[in-house]
Parts: sequence; structure tokens; C-alpha cells
Amino acid sequence: MKNYTITVNGKAYDVTVEETGSTASAPAAAKAAAPAPKARPVSNGAAGSIRIEAGAQGKVFKIAAGPGTKVKAGDPVVVLEVMKMETPVVAPKAGTVATIDCKEGDSVDTGALLATMNED
Repeated sequence: MKNYTITVNGKAYDVTVEETGSTASAPAAAKAAAPAPKARPVSNGAAGSIRIEAGAQGKVFKIAAGPGTKVKAGDPVVVLEVMKMETPVVAPKAGTVATIDCKEGDSVDTGALLATMNED
């Protein structure tokens, strides 16, 4: 047996660990359940030629412009929550939103495709 002192949140605990000499590994964890299928992204047909991607890792907070919406350069298309701040992802050019490739609540990585659009 080995004795250890472990400190958790500033409080010390004395712990005794028994050595069994067994080299058996811990039992395998139960197989995780399959994730629920994701909702299909909203689209009006074919993807646009201009990609709108996440500039940072975060969570989709709001879809600001849906498919078929005409936008000007700088108009928000999707709003991400990044480090607890709302960060708009804007249209790089004037055009029409073709697809929204995410949904509110999705977690996205840097560079993830959020939407596509076509230039007017």
C-alpha cells in the first residue's frame, strides 16, 4: 500500500492506494451512442461561387441572411459567438446568398464553411 496526500481546491486529503500487482488494464468503456443526425443546411439549390468561412472557432449564434437574400459587401451573413462575444461574419462582396451551410447552435472550427453566395 502507498500513502499519498492530495490537495483539491486547497483542502488536503490523505489517500491510501493498494497495489495488486495485476497488469490487467481497466475494463473497456461502453461503446458511445451514435450522435444524432444533423439537420440539413438551408439552401435554394446550387452552392454559390463565393465561400463564406469562419474566421475563428466558435458557435453559430444567429443566421443573419438566408438563401436568396441580397447583401452588400460588409453585411453580416452569420453571427458567431467567439469567446462570449458576438462576431459577425460578413459578405466579402455584394451579391446574393446561395446557401447557409450551418445552423444556429452549431460549433464550428476556423475555416469551416458557413455559407456560399454569388456575386451580382
